[in-house]
Amino acid sequence: MSALKNLYQRLPPPARHLAATAYGLRMYYWRYSGRWEERVQAALERDRWSAEQWAIYRQNRLDELLHRAATRVPYYRDHWAERRRKGDRSPRDVLENWPVLTKEVLRLRAQDFVADDVRRSRLYYEHSSGTTGTPVSLWFPRESILERYAILEARTRRWNGVTRYWRWATLGGQTIIPSEVDRPPFWVFNAVQNQLYLSTAHLSPGNVPHYVDAINRYRLTHMIGYNSSAAYLADEMIRQGLRLHDGFKVYFGNAEPLHPWQRSLIAEAFGCAVRETYGMSEEVVGASECAEGHLHLWPELGVVEVLDAEDRPVAGGNNGRLICTGLLNPAQPLIRYAVGDNGHFPAEQPDTARCCSLPVIGRIDGRSDDMVILRNRRRVYSTDSIFYDLPIREGQVYQESLDTFRIRYVPTEKFQPEHAEILREGLHRYIGQAQIIMEPMAEIPREANGKLRAVICAISPEERQSV
Repeated sequence: MSALKNLYQRLPPPARHLAATAYGLRMYYWRYSGRWEERVQAALERDRWSAEQWAIYRQNRLDELLHRAATRVPYYRDHWAERRRKGDRSPRDVLENWPVLTKEVLRLRAQDFVADDVRRSRLYYEHSSGTTGTPVSLWFPRESILERYAILEARTRRWNGVTRYWRWATLGGQTIIPSEVDRPPFWVFNAVQNQLYLSTAHLSPGNVPHYVDAINRYRLTHMIGYNSSAAYLADEMIRQGLRLHDGFKVYFGNAEPLHPWQRSLIAEAFGCAVRETYGMSEEVVGASECAEGHLHLWPELGVVEVLDAEDRPVAGGNNGRLICTGLLNPAQPLIRYAVGDNGHFPAEQPDTARCCSLPVIGRIDGRSDDMVILRNRRRVYSTDSIFYDLPIREGQVYQESLDTFRIRYVPTEKFQPEHAEILREGLHRYIGQAQIIMEPMAEIPREANGKLRAVICAISPEERQSV
């Protein structure tokens, strides 16, 4: 894979567009093929289901999933066998009787969570650290991916009068353009999915006009992006007096909390509606904001519990750890999975009769990571992807100054010196030339809420003001 990435990085811009389209063709099969539009309409119809209909639907799915996990998934089957040997007769069909699953256990034993009656070669493989800095291996059947993207389409785009069939943008952190490139294009166009992928790594005051020009020239109708990068783009647009075309309709925040000041900036600069979304690669929970300002859970994806540090339920209105049981993935079921985020349910569910019947969840806390700031005024987000597929338990990019970075990592016994060089080279691809200090650790320090931040920008206020 690294050889392919290196080859891609050397391609001229037109060839990169072709490569992106070829990749998009593969993703189209997994996400949108078959009778996908019927799935979208079915999701929209479920928006008006009664509480009783949802309760029956979810309980049936949960019963099937718990039985399957206990009988077909090696990790859970061994867990219940050991409990039975010790005389524990707790019923397996009660969710609260199952243990809380940590990301560390899933990372170390990911293959043991794959059901023994499926072939991994026929599943879609993905590795993701989310925003925790802890790489996780995931497998999905095509059916669950198709369903998830149909729900995403229904409750983001269709709720806001757009569709994936129209041209749209992703403002994301993948290294689609080599870091040393200093002239546009800073994007690639995936013609199969009508998607313009914009690099967050090349955002700078001097480059912002090029980004705005690309959005207007491609006549994009909506964008999905990192809120910190979108807010930076919006702020520079306002400073420079730049505008998007009148056909741009909505921005969907992704991967980070959407702060009020970011919402205001983006709405003013983009001239469109701004909506928050919540989700993760594990596909155990999802939510999206409606026009009334409510963040609605997607009940099909999973069961969400809010627990305290001792795994006890937290009363409505109080913050706690989000523990999620996925309902969409029978190939690698995750039961009571600690997703690493904190949140709460309102003490009383608001009246949502004007929008839909889906449950409302309160603000999600704990997902925010820093962007690193470079001397040329570029902001770079999502550098934690350098840790993917390496023998480490967790990793963090820590910026000490404009020119000094630390790669903090917890190595496994398989970690070799060459892996350190892979990490170093990976970060250089994002930030260019800078001092990088390798820092192996027994454990990376957590935040006060127990969250591991994948990226920390700790440069001084003076240095921030200098750029």
